[in-house]
Amino acid sequence: MSDRAGGASGRIVFFETDSREQAYFGEALGPLAPVFHSEPLDEDSTHLAAEAEIVSVFIHSRLDRPTLERLPRLRLIATRSTGYDHIDLAACAERGVVVTNVPYYGENTVAEHTFGLILALSRNIHRAYVRTQRGDFSLAGLEGFDLKGKTLGVIGTGSIGLHVIRIAKGFGMEVVAHDLRPSRILPEVLGFRYVPLDELLQVSDIVSLHVPYLPATHHLMNRETFARMKRGSLLINTARGGLVDTESLMWALDEGILAGAGLDVLEGEELIQEESQLLTQPAVEDKLRAVLRQHLLARRENVVITPHIAFYSTEAVHRIMDVTIENINAFLDGNPQNVVSAPAAART
Repeated sequence: MSDRAGGASGRIVFFETDSREQAYFGEALGPLAPVFHSEPLDEDSTHLAAEAEIVSVFIHSRLDRPTLERLPRLRLIATRSTGYDHIDLAACAERGVVVTNVPYYGENTVAEHTFGLILALSRNIHRAYVRTQRGDFSLAGLEGFDLKGKTLGVIGTGSIGLHVIRIAKGFGMEVVAHDLRPSRILPEVLGFRYVPLDELLQVSDIVSLHVPYLPATHHLMNRETFARMKRGSLLINTARGGLVDTESLMWALDEGILAGAGLDVLEGEELIQEESQLLTQPAVEDKLRAVLRQHLLARRENVVITPHIAFYSTEAVHRIMDVTIENINAFLDGNPQNVVSAPAAART
């Protein structure tokens, strides 16, 4: 049965939207009278969605149990991301809330940004840019290295990881990969091989992370795993900040285990946007330490940080918006798609 009778039967509220998104969603979902907000949805902003039956969020929202308890009419969370670690799926299932995501929108987009970070480090592009802006065109300290013949280690061979492998082969790189569910066919087709994680860390000149953030992958890169890496290698993270223990990363850079790091995501990156509010929050000392580590990383010449923009291309943003619209319409038509969590009764 459709929920569309009589126009907007359930209020739809979008969070973390800019003017372009608001115009696009507003035109596509006009009869449903969506409401838009630029801030994230969390426990402090639930009053903006108190009557909502559908909310659409992005990665900086936090839909934990206390937040969900303040949204009594909620039936659907349509996250505009592939990952959903910002949503308490168990609490959603208990409360009868369906959660949908955008599973495929930026495999090539994120993979291309991954190589942007790799090239910035391998050819010192970031250092050269800063230097030439000062009128200094000297070559001292800017000698880079070729990617051809180097070994790339890809941890996680989902759609993004596989696209990274395709690009790497175009550069003439050797590729090893690690995945808990290795493919039998793709290594031969794409020209790479699966190896145990320890071997990947030991032989790779560059290690790139492409796994989801889960309890099992929290601090996947820690002091122990960094210690196993090839000396002078690079780490690239365009996945989730929590995969890397920041303190251990700084140790690996100090020890020369890592020659550099390219990071589009940071552990606790949401704190950077909330620095002015930190002193009013609980556990303030731990949060301040996290922010300080991020600032110390950003000051290093051998670390390139981008503000979680690996997904952020014109084409990918439009794919995200289109799939989100499809997810909402499919839910309202009684046939939800791209479901990552559903009430037990809906799992048929």
